[in-house]
Amino acid sequence: MQFSVLASGSTGNSLYVEHEGKGYLIDAGLSAKRMTEQLTAIGRSIEDVEAVFVTHEHSDHIKGVGVLARKHKLPIYANEKTWAAMSKSIGQVPSDLQYNFKMESVESFGGLQIESFGVSHDAADPMFYAMHANDRKLAIITDTGYVSDRMKGIIQAADAFVFESNHDVGMLQMCRYPWSVKHRILSDVGHVSNEDAAVAMSDVIGDKETKIFLAHLSKDNNMKELARMTVSQILQSFDVPVDHQVQLFDTDPDIPTKLMNV
Repeated sequence: MQFSVLASGSTGNSLYVEHEGKGYLIDAGLSAKRMTEQLTAIGRSIEDVEAVFVTHEHSDHIKGVGVLARKHKLPIYANEKTWAAMSKSIGQVPSDLQYNFKMESVESFGGLQIESFGVSHDAADPMFYAMHANDRKLAIITDTGYVSDRMKGIIQAADAFVFESNHDVGMLQMCRYPWSVKHRILSDVGHVSNEDAAVAMSDVIGDKETKIFLAHLSKDNNMKELARMTVSQILQSFDVPVDHQVQLFDTDPDIPTKLMNV
């Protein structure tokens, strides 16, 4: 199994996963044109994509979904409440390309098993995914106000994580945002901070070598260097061997990560 974080941030989110020569997208939060460009940058094309799996209906996760379905005949998977919530935003999707992916279920695509799980975010029925293949696991968890014990149990001991590290609390408190927006981000249905992300990571990292991609960083209230430093320091305070057993990686809203093996 290989993957690339094609884009991550408030301007658009998408992740490419490949197994047995077949590609899958988790979200398509960029325009269809930009999605094609991001795939080209990692040596892949839209023709390599078999399906799109949607996490929730916010625009930075579904911007390209409708066009990809109509233009490239890509099947779209989402749960029922998300389908209802995003229908006006993505336009008409042919019925034969609409698939229901139930919350807390596992679907098989050849040798790849995709497990869905709920998160806490201000969307209709937000859920993320853990990808399983050949006894390896990739866990994707962003857009959640906190990481519950239930979520931790599902993502536990993954070989690679794409993990939200959205904001620095101090920067958020001092920024120009209205209080209502700050309250929303800090709430249980908002986004996880650098500090809270690191504490949650310390609970789910196993004993094997692990890659962690810090994702969905706020462009106004975080910096790659700050997120990486904060997470690294907190993990080390829990005796997690960062830069040895555990490696931290940046993500970017515009530049995809290179294809990595899980």
